[in-house]
Amino acid sequence: MDLISISGLGLALAMDAFAVSLSSGCTLKKVYFHHAFRIAFFFGLFQAVMPVLGWYAGLSVRSLIASVDHWIAFGLLSLIGGKMIYEAFYLKDMEKKCDPTGIMVLLGLAVATSIDALAVGISFSLLEINILLPVLIIGGITFILSFGGVFIGNRFGNLMGNKFEIIGGILLLVMGFKILLSHLLSG
Repeated sequence: MDLISISGLGLALAMDAFAVSLSSGCTLKKVYFHHAFRIAFFFGLFQAVMPVLGWYAGLSVRSLIASVDHWIAFGLLSLIGGKMIYEAFYLKDMEKKCDPTGIMVLLGLAVATSIDALAVGISFSLLEINILLPVLIIGGITFILSFGGVFIGNRFGNLMGNKFEIIGGILLLVMGFKILLSHLLSG
């Protein structure tokens, strides 16, 4: 997987964390550096750790499903992308009463926004992609977008709404099709 594809995937995976960061910024009356850093740190860390966990899980089943691994990767990415698009249209935003900088809230949000990264880690394992560079890129992109998202959300409120999750979902669908097509055309 090339650097551009990994960056595109990292951008897609970061969209839900970015959307939650925007929402978090909207809920805070005044945003300080430590607010944005704390939110970005949790989201970036979990987006980096979850693919590693998925990658290790995928290693245990790779030999059993090697003949259909490209279909599984396509299916996982398509399901995740579709789920992101669905949630953008049908799920309500985070409640305004919630403190987005609280440790328990951050843990819950970080896990919730990184479940898709776990599935991507499984795909990486099945496709025999080295995990180190993608994890660093995914975590870094998520950190940067989440950090900025808190300030943008605080400044501009809910102007963009669910559009970022929709974009992320579309990017994941495109990545899934790219993996499938490259396998079908090469084999």
